Amino acid sequence: MTAPRGSLNGKVVAVAGATGPAGRAALRRLAADGATVVAAGTDPARLDAALDAVRAAVPGARASGQMVDLLDPQAARDWADHIEAEHGGVDGLLHLVGGWRGGKTFADTDLDDWDFLHDRVVRTLQHTTLAFQPALLRSPAGRFAMVSATAAHRPTAGGAAYAAAKAATEAWTLSLAASFAKETPGEGVPPTAAAAILVIKALVTPEMRQQRPEAKFAGFTATAELADTLAGLWDRPADELNGQHLWLTPR
Repeated sequence: MTAPRGSLNGKVVAVAGATGPAGRAALRRLAADGATVVAAGTDPARLDAALDAVRAAVPGARASGQMVDLLDPQAARDWADHIEAEHGGVDGLLHLVGGWRGGKTFADTDLDDWDFLHDRVVRTLQHTTLAFQPALLRSPAGRFAMVSATAAHRPTAGGAAYAAAKAATEAWTLSLAASFAKETPGEGVPPTAAAAILVIKALVTPEMRQQRPEAKFAGFTATAELADTLAGLWDRPADELNGQHLWLTPR
């Protein structure tokens, strides 16, 4: 059990995909640094479990959750508006909604996989970024981050749908970064908001290591390392971070 350390004191961070391994690790890390975390989920039992875990690990954690269907653009906007109204602002949005579909060869690609990934990976990111962009611009230190994959840069034959989905989210995020650079408070004023792309091969959790102690998990990124990187986004100036790829695995 850890107490909040305070380096993110006063920051309000929304976490989409909060009930997955990356989301749970991020919630704990941000809460431990003093941030107010607001989790979104679609399964009430999993959302409650994620929040209970944060509160157990971080006494005094400021953590809340909301059921949100991120495939509904109005629901995403309502979520953003609710957070800003309740907390007076939003300083971060972490898009940690994951998913993978694929085959063994290019020829056996099932376009149903693309439909699934387009909705789960691409569309949810589009809806959340459109909903939160104005609030992040209003924050004195707005940050957005999404998790991409090496597949977007080195697609495999059987992973066309997944690689295309990740590449689409990267392009969308770079457009968001361009908006942060352009829509500054005044001419010559550096941006206060930044959007970054974290690139991994795959994630490994403590449970995975316990279940397979002999496995090397070569090139995998630990969920704790990912969470540390996300928490560190506020340690870097926005103009240096904006539009950057942060590689957490060898290129």
